Amino acid sequence: MDLPQRTNLRLREYDYSLNGAYFVTICVKDRASLFGRVVVGADLVSARAELNPAGRIVEEVLHETIQAFAGVHLDRYVIMPNHFHGIFVISRADTRSAPTVPVTSVVQAFKSKTTVAYIKAVKAGLLLPFDKQIWQRNYYEHVIRNEKDYLRVCQYIDENPARWEEDEYYSA
Repeated sequence: MDLPQRTNLRLREYDYSLNGAYFVTICVKDRASLFGRVVVGADLVSARAELNPAGRIVEEVLHETIQAFAGVHLDRYVIMPNHFHGIFVISRADTRSAPTVPVTSVVQAFKSKTTVAYIKAVKAGLLLPFDKQIWQRNYYEHVIRNEKDYLRVCQYIDENPARWEEDEYYSA
C-alpha cells in the first residue's frame, strides 16, 4: 500500500538550532484524548484544559526535558486532551563553549521521555494501555519571526481551550 507523501513544512536551508522562538504542535496518535478534558467556565466563554494523571505526567516530563537542555526554555504552552502546543526558545549566548541544540532534538527527547513515563504508569496500573504509540510520528513547527508573530502564537495558545470544539484537533 502506498502511503501519502508528507509535506515538509520546514524552511529550506534554515538552521533550527539558531537562537529564536519556535512554535511546536505535537498530536496524540489518532487524536485520542489521553491527557484530560476541557472544562468550560460558568460564563460559558472561558475554558481551561484540565489534566488527568496522563496529562500531568506529560507536563512533568515537559519541564524535565526542557531543564535537560542548556540554552532552551519553555516560554508558553498548553496541554490539550489530544495535543500539545508550546513555544520553545533557544538562546545560547556562547555557542562556542557548548553546541547548540536544534528544536528537533528537544521535541524528540520530549516525545521519547513521555512515552517511557506513560509505559511505566501503564505497567504500574495507573493508566490504561495505549496502541503502540502515544504521539503521531511527525509534528508541526513554526519559526516565530517577529513580535507580531509571537503575539499571535501566544494568543492562539492561550485561547486554545476556549476554542476546543472548533479546533482542528478536536475529538469528542
